[in-house]
Amino acid sequence: MSQTVSDLESRHRPLLDQALEAIRSRAYFSAYPESPSPRVYGETAAADGQAAFESLLGGEFPLQTPGADGVVATEKSPYGLPLDVRYPRLAPAGVDALIEAARVGLPAWRDAGPTARTVACMEILARLHARVFELANAVQHTSGQAFVMAFQAGGAHALDRALEALAYAYAEMTRHPETAVWEKPGRGEPLRMEKTFTAVPRGVALVIGCNTFPTWNSWPGLFASLVTGNPVVVKPHPGAVLPLAITVQVAQEVLGELGFDPHLVTLAAEDPADGLAKVLASRPEVKLVDYTGSSAFGDWLEQNATQAQVYTEKSGINTVVIDSTDSFKGMCFNLAFSLALYSGQMCTAPQNVFVPADGIDTDDGHRSFDDVGAGIAAGLGKLLGDDAKAVELLGGVVNAGVLERLGSLPESAEVVIASRDVPHPAYDDATVRTPTVLAIDVKDTDIYETECFGPVSYLIRTSGTDESIETFRRTVLEHGAMTAAVHSTSDEVVARMRSAALDAGVALSENLTGQVFVNQSAAFSDFHGTGANPAANASYTDGAYVAGRFRIVQSRRHI
Repeated sequence: MSQTVSDLESRHRPLLDQALEAIRSRAYFSAYPESPSPRVYGETAAADGQAAFESLLGGEFPLQTPGADGVVATEKSPYGLPLDVRYPRLAPAGVDALIEAARVGLPAWRDAGPTARTVACMEILARLHARVFELANAVQHTSGQAFVMAFQAGGAHALDRALEALAYAYAEMTRHPETAVWEKPGRGEPLRMEKTFTAVPRGVALVIGCNTFPTWNSWPGLFASLVTGNPVVVKPHPGAVLPLAITVQVAQEVLGELGFDPHLVTLAAEDPADGLAKVLASRPEVKLVDYTGSSAFGDWLEQNATQAQVYTEKSGINTVVIDSTDSFKGMCFNLAFSLALYSGQMCTAPQNVFVPADGIDTDDGHRSFDDVGAGIAAGLGKLLGDDAKAVELLGGVVNAGVLERLGSLPESAEVVIASRDVPHPAYDDATVRTPTVLAIDVKDTDIYETECFGPVSYLIRTSGTDESIETFRRTVLEHGAMTAAVHSTSDEVVARMRSAALDAGVALSENLTGQVFVNQSAAFSDFHGTGANPAANASYTDGAYVAGRFRIVQSRRHI
C-alpha cells in the first residue's frame, strides 16, 4: 500500500506526543500491551505468530546483505528445537561493499528532517508490533526466555524502550528551530541574517547484539541512531540472529516504501570465527557503536574504536544489602523471584546479598544469617516446586558458558540452595536449571567481586550493616553494577544506602516486598543503567544517550 511521510505523521503524531509527555513526567506509560491474551490481540494472533515463526525454520531468511557471500546458520534453541535458519553471511572481505551500500542513502535520509525520520521509525515499530507473536517465538528460541517473558521483554517492553529512544531523539533534534532570523541593532538599518540549523548524522552506526536480550538491548541504540539520520549495521550475536533479522527486514520494508534506500539498515550475520564485530567497529566510517555483553569486549571497544562514540552495557556486580525488614516472608519471596527470573541471566539480576553475621530484626522476630538463607530457599521452593510452572519463570539456559559456571563453583563456599535440573513438559531437550545460592564471608573477595552470570548468587556474611554498605560502595565503584537494593526498617540506614548508591552511580530499590522486582526496568520511568559506574557508560534512555548521535550544523546568509 502506497503511503507518504505526511500519512505517517497524521497516524503517529498522537503517540509521539504521548511519548514526549511521558519522558517529561516519568509517569507510567506503555504504548504496546504486554499481555499476550487473545482478548488483547485477537483469538488467532498467537497461532498466526507461531506459524509465521515456524515457516522460517530450516530455510533461508528472505533478506539481502550487500557484500554477503554464501549463508550461515549459527543458532541453537535452548529448548532443543531445531532452528537451522540460514542468513546471508558477511565475512570481513565483504565489509567494504556493506559500508558503501549503507552510506548511499544517508544524504536523502538526513535531508528528510527529524519529523519524517521519526514517523518513519514509528511505522517500523508499528509493523514490528504487528509481528510481536512471531518475534516472541524468535526471542524465546534464541535467548531461552520463557514465552511470556519473551513476549513482554522481547516484544512489548522492547518496543516501549525503542519508542522512548525516538522521543528523546526527537526532543533533542527539535530543541532548536530549523531556521531563524537574526537581527543586530545598529546605526541605521540593523544587520539581518537568516540562519538554518540542521541535525546532521555522525556516520555509519554499528549495533552489536547480545544473546540474552536481542531486541530489548539492541532496539534503543538502533532506533536512536536511525532516527538521528545514521545508517545502521546490525551485527547480531551468532546465537540470536532471527529477532534482529526480522527487525532489519521490517525496517527495510518501510524505508523502501517511503522512497528511502532500504540499506540504511542492514544485517551483518557472521560465522563466529570471523570476529566481525572488531572488523566493523574499527572501520573509519563507523562513528557510533552500541554494545551489550562482556566487560572484556566492551573495554576493547572503548579503547580501540576511538573514531566512534561507543555506548556500552557491560557486566557488573548487582548487590542487595539486608539490614532489617518489616516483612520477612515478603522480602524472601521477592528476592527468590528476582533470583529465579530467567535463571538469573539478566544484567539486572542480584548476585551479592550482604547480611550481618549475627542476623537481622524482622516482623517475625530476630532471624539468623542461616534463617535468611532458609527464607529465600522457602521462597524458591514455593515458586519452583511445580516443574510445569517453574519452567515458565526460569526459561532455558542460554548457552554453555552458563552451565560451565554452574559446574565450577568455589569449593570453599557453603551451598545454601543447590541448583537442580528441571524437565520441561513441552520440550524434552530443554536445558533448565534452578538458582544456586552459596554462603561465603565478606573476606572472600576473590569470589564475589567477579560477575558470575547466570543462576548463581552469594549470601555474604558481614560484621554488620556498616560493613555491608561500605563494601557495596567500594565494589560497585571498582567493578560496576546495574542495580542495587536495600532492606531496612531504619530511615537512617536507607538514607546512608541512598548516599552510597549516589556515590557509586547505581540505581537503588528500597524495601521491595511486593510485585515489583529489582531486575525489572520500566520504560519511560526507570533509567536502565546510569553511565556512572564501570558496568555501563550510557543509560536507556536519557538525553545523553541520543544527543551525541548527531551534530547541529548551521548555514547563514544576509537578508
